Amino acid sequence: MASASAGMASSPCGNSNFDSGLEIKTRSVEQTLIPLVSQITTLINHKDKPKKSERTLAAIHRVGQAVSVAVGRFVAVGEAIATENQELKDEMGQACFEARRAGDAIAQLTDVGSAVPSQSDGRVTVFSDRTGMVKAARLLLSSVTKVLVLADRIVIKQIITSRNKVLVTLDHLERVSTFQEFVQIFSQFGNEMVEFAHLTGDRQNDLKDEKKKARMAAARAVLEKCTMMLLTASKTCLRHPDCESARINKDAVFHRMRCALEQVIEIVTEARSCGENKILTASIYNGIKDFKSSVECLRENLYSLAPQSVAGQLEALVERTEDFTDSAYTSHEQRQAILGLCQLARQDTQQLVHAWVEAQSVHAKEPTEDMEVSILKTCQNVNDLRRELHKVAVGRASDLLKVHGEQLPLRALKAAGAEGNLEAVAEYSRTLTEQKEQLVETCRLLCHVSGTEPLEITCIHAEETFHVIGPQIISAAQTLALHPSSKIAKENLEVFCEAWESQLCDMALLLREINDVFEGRRGDKRPYLSLPRPGKHSANLKTAKAVKLDAEEQTSMAKLGLELRLLSSDVDTEVEKWEEQEHDIVRQSQSLASMAYNMYLFTRGEGLLKTTLDLFHQAEVLSEEGLQLCSSLRTFSAQLVDEEKSVVMTEMEKLVALCQQLQMGAKTPVQGKTATFQKVDSSIQTTRSILTVVLSLLPFCNKLNKKVTLSEQDMTLSDWHSD
Repeated sequence: MASASAGMASSPCGNSNFDSGLEIKTRSVEQTLIPLVSQITTLINHKDKPKKSERTLAAIHRVGQAVSVAVGRFVAVGEAIATENQELKDEMGQACFEARRAGDAIAQLTDVGSAVPSQSDGRVTVFSDRTGMVKAARLLLSSVTKVLVLADRIVIKQIITSRNKVLVTLDHLERVSTFQEFVQIFSQFGNEMVEFAHLTGDRQNDLKDEKKKARMAAARAVLEKCTMMLLTASKTCLRHPDCESARINKDAVFHRMRCALEQVIEIVTEARSCGENKILTASIYNGIKDFKSSVECLRENLYSLAPQSVAGQLEALVERTEDFTDSAYTSHEQRQAILGLCQLARQDTQQLVHAWVEAQSVHAKEPTEDMEVSILKTCQNVNDLRRELHKVAVGRASDLLKVHGEQLPLRALKAAGAEGNLEAVAEYSRTLTEQKEQLVETCRLLCHVSGTEPLEITCIHAEETFHVIGPQIISAAQTLALHPSSKIAKENLEVFCEAWESQLCDMALLLREINDVFEGRRGDKRPYLSLPRPGKHSANLKTAKAVKLDAEEQTSMAKLGLELRLLSSDVDTEVEKWEEQEHDIVRQSQSLASMAYNMYLFTRGEGLLKTTLDLFHQAEVLSEEGLQLCSSLRTFSAQLVDEEKSVVMTEMEKLVALCQQLQMGAKTPVQGKTATFQKVDSSIQTTRSILTVVLSLLPFCNKLNKKVTLSEQDMTLSDWHSD
């Protein structure tokens, strides 16, 4: 990746020699530089027009002075950072010195007092030293970028320090032998995990690389879910210290948390790992994309590739389809369809290679007609192959989610464990293991057709999660069967079963996003993950106390949050079906879904809403938007006949009551952690109810809107004929 700072500077300065060798990896650094680049571009663009009117000169002077003042403030912050971080003092000091010098130079070059009047027309000439301005601009962008990148190192250092604290406490937790000691250390561990979650959440939101962002999200999801597992698994082990299955269960949780912590550090420090290699495994989707690119490039150049290399690409692609055709869960008809499409692709590629070799033999400069036909047929065939593979993977995943939605093996394991029936636990464990293997394989197939690297990473995360949690549920069930009267063993099994159910919910969302990409809708269409906001700490100035959910509260909120995300996604799907996208009902419903999604991110410790005050403010805004939607529904219902109008008005009245309930709840002051948590829970539950009503209204109103539109068209046509 080219240096972002160089790219920015080469535009205004017109010279790529500026490259400072500093790669910008975060949005906050990039966004900080953009206004500065804009101002410098304004100055540089005038360097070829030395004669200025007084008005233009005054504007340029203001820009130059603004740059100088901004740099002064910026350097003061950089110097303060250097004072607090001795290891960066020399580098930061040098970068700040260069930035200040460059800012002063720009101020002098744009100073009205130093301008020279023209003898011919009396206008003022500035930038007599054009080279000096370009040099100062380059130096300023280079030094400011360096200050920002050095400051970014501090953020990385904070994350590493936070991780190290978590690891030390994790080691202590693993070795405790009494409940009292465990409770004390777990309280400390919870606070450290909350700090780590917020540092890494901000970092995730700030990353420019979508692949790294997806890997960070996966690692943080593991840590979030494992925190509650660690609590119950450790308590079970303490209660039953001689139980082997309890020890196995606990060890697996600690191991997974350490792996996730390590992955976060690998991402922020850009270290390579074996996990990275797994992520880079080629998918069929990428194979098809690369193959089509090679084939279509022949239209531009017949001699850029060797004919056999394209045939080799296809064979590698066909080999990857064996994950589908070798699966015991692929039907005979699906297997034959995939093999048939692979054979057609081979035949068309052979014809293409034959026509290609012939064209080269006569030194053709462009593809022959036979080649063009073969290119079209080959690309069409691999498109058909991709469509078939997508249908197989998504179809299987949908079927599995329907079957597993009933949670029969989990219920049976809970019941058998509570009865102390080890034989039944063993039997249902085999059933769960088979389901786990089906889900793991299905995630692998979804990875092949996901369509984007972030979604591939999410598929790999889902695969690993099912692979790990399946055996953990079994060990928890075995512990309960050995100690059927143990409340903590029962609670522990419940926590692992909830993690399994949560992953199934995540898989349903993943499936929807993969379909969005396949159908040409952007899988990442929501701009919810934000840059650090200016003045983001202003919440501290409010009279009410702004608090953050701790790890345990976030875990208990996770399921409710996932329901909110599913509902917001369903609302988006419904509004996309409306032909009239500017309709008030559509716009307001989209806005509600967007705000609900922000609230979901809050339950994960991510996104724009950092504290409970942010959440309650969002709830107020959402309730106001909901009431606006009610107003639009009332206007819409005026066009309807009595029965239809009655249905809309009944649902609208429910919506009014829910929005008022949300508004009153959000404005009601509370004190204390428990009351605050209950208010958060109530706000999210009411928001869920609001979206449920909106979701029931959207398809009905869409149908009625089409009917009203057709009726109006018919009336218009009738009036035209009568005229």
